[in-house]
Amino acid sequence: MTTPAPIRAFHWILANNAAANITNYTVWFALTFWVFLETRSVFATGMIAGVFLVLTAACAIWFGSLVDHHRKTRVMLASSVGSLGFYAASLILLVLTPAAEFRDVSGPMLWVLIGLVMLGVIAGNIRSIALPTLVTALIPEDRRDRANGLVGMVTGIGFLTTSVISGLLVAWTGMLGTLIAALAMSLLVGVHMATIKVDEPAPSHESHDDTTRGKIDIRGTLKVIGAVPGLFALILFATFNNFLGGVFMALMDAYGLSLMAVQAWGLMWGGVSVAFILAGIVIAKTGLGPKPLRTLMIVNLIMWAVASVFTIQPSIWLLGAGCFCWMFLGPWAEAAEQTTLQKVVPFERQGRVFGFAQSVEQAASPLTAFLIGPLTQFVVIPFMTDGAGARAIGGWFGTGADRGIALVFTIAGLAGVLLTIAAFNSRPYRRLSAAYAEPEVA
Repeated sequence: MTTPAPIRAFHWILANNAAANITNYTVWFALTFWVFLETRSVFATGMIAGVFLVLTAACAIWFGSLVDHHRKTRVMLASSVGSLGFYAASLILLVLTPAAEFRDVSGPMLWVLIGLVMLGVIAGNIRSIALPTLVTALIPEDRRDRANGLVGMVTGIGFLTTSVISGLLVAWTGMLGTLIAALAMSLLVGVHMATIKVDEPAPSHESHDDTTRGKIDIRGTLKVIGAVPGLFALILFATFNNFLGGVFMALMDAYGLSLMAVQAWGLMWGGVSVAFILAGIVIAKTGLGPKPLRTLMIVNLIMWAVASVFTIQPSIWLLGAGCFCWMFLGPWAEAAEQTTLQKVVPFERQGRVFGFAQSVEQAASPLTAFLIGPLTQFVVIPFMTDGAGARAIGGWFGTGADRGIALVFTIAGLAGVLLTIAAFNSRPYRRLSAAYAEPEVA
């Protein structure tokens, strides 16, 4: 049977997105690895994560407005052009600056380089807002959960390949080889995107009295979200999840690199990232079931339970198993949230709602990342090295810097379990589930 043109176009866009994700994830992983190896500072990696998430949250609402007011494929092409420009500027700075200046955490050139590289990665984030709106436009409603599973699989392919590539690139060439590869890939991705022909709906002018065209329009977005019972609560739930998730973004690389070499850490992430792909395949095959919100709550409960125990001992195998579970369940949660939004939010507003959700949800993680790096470095690590924690539980939990990081993970996991149980039994959860069961918004 011949594949319909919209489905075929969606598959090409997925392939293009996979290449863009590989490029940007490689740069992001490599930057974090490289900075830690150059400075040996948990504080630095925590600050990097925090700055990255602040910029992501600050840009998301604007990105959502761009997606709604322009053709989705054009803004995806523009994201590749933006990444190309920032990576070129980063490479020039890296070549012209003496290497010793990048080993000083307090040095300005290190942070200028970090900022330029992160802006290149963040320019690619517009794709994560545009892609789910294209799922709405190109895929029938009864198959969108499976299409969202394919989106998760593409994300998994990115993690699988980039964790390995970035570890090897940093080990062999540092950031120089990473940025050269990123420039070449960004150029190829942009050229390919320009060749994809998509019969997508034209940008909506909305109502005749709408004066917000081309603007961010937070007020109108809030009105749309408020009209769906329980939708604010879903965004708030994801926000608290990300508040706790900021702990892992800030500390995971430091913890992994305390147990193994950078090459091995990159290879391990490549191995566990297979779980992302497996999850995407399963979702694409079976869907999420008739109640995606229930699926969201169940997988979150399991994820946080795993997070509370996967660093309870300094074991590479335990760490790998925990990361595998986390990666396998992540696409289910993401697909469930996207499928819900695609059903209950009007298409012409989806870019702004997705952008608003991304902005609000990720605004929590920078706070955690900014706090958790210094808190772990200056309070928890001493507590578990020669402080009261080491004396109280060090006999079985272990002592030292890595065990301080591990204790933070355990506490965050337990907090996540309690949060999910509360959300599962809440009134907004029941109201949004009922709204999802109603006929799709035209």
